[in-house]
Amino acid sequence: MAFTRATGKHRAPSRLTRCGAKAVGIATLATTGVIGSMASPALAADTETPATAETGLSQVIAIEGALADRIDAQADAQQRQADVAAAAAKAKAEAEAKAKAEAKKEADAKARAAARAMEAREAEARAARSAERARLGTFQLPVAGSYVSTGYRTGGSLWSSGSHSGVDFHAVSGSSVVAVGAGTVVEAGWGGAYGNNIVLRMTDGTYTQYGHLSSIGVSVGQSVGQGQRIGLSGSTGNSTGPHLHFEARTTPSYGSDMDPLGYLRAHGVTV
Repeated sequence: MAFTRATGKHRAPSRLTRCGAKAVGIATLATTGVIGSMASPALAADTETPATAETGLSQVIAIEGALADRIDAQADAQQRQADVAAAAAKAKAEAEAKAKAEAKKEADAKARAAARAMEAREAEARAARSAERARLGTFQLPVAGSYVSTGYRTGGSLWSSGSHSGVDFHAVSGSSVVAVGAGTVVEAGWGGAYGNNIVLRMTDGTYTQYGHLSSIGVSVGQSVGQGQRIGLSGSTGNSTGPHLHFEARTTPSYGSDMDPLGYLRAHGVTV
């Protein structure tokens, strides 16, 4: 009689299953005496005993147990390796993150220090510019200790325009005449009705004029400082006596005059 297998996929039993089944079969055969019945009575009596069957089954079970223990040990070892690797990766990531944080902290500190240094330099520069402006912006009288003898815009026939284009400071002949502030000489010589005169271009772009001088001590293009002597007072040109004619102008030319006293006061001179 032929045996047929049902259609469909079948998976062969695993090694452990086959071994277990074999062991169980051996144990069953030994218990029921099938093996003994298949052998000759005398051979069966001589070779098979219950103790022998039990010993074989114990050996199979022991082998399977040892194999299972080995597999478990390998799995544990692999798990430990995985745990160690994960811990190492975590520690590395934490170290990198800490290093990045420290680097950012250091960079931020350097940036703040650089910003503070820049602010300090800018503050020093501003202070220096302010001090320089104060130094350049503070003027003085052209004749020390003098006073105004003829005011600005005073009318009369003495002036071709009908009025005074500057102010006259009292000064005896030969008195020192100084630059009221720092500037550059743009004119030094004879100025017609002004006699010997000097015109300075001031650092703020305005101009000052000094007329009726008895002598000139500077030349065109020369830089002069505040309080530097530029000539001596006199009575040259259209003059009725020794004095200093002083003008403040917006250009170096006649006709661009402005109030000389207001100009000096705006630059810190008490007059």
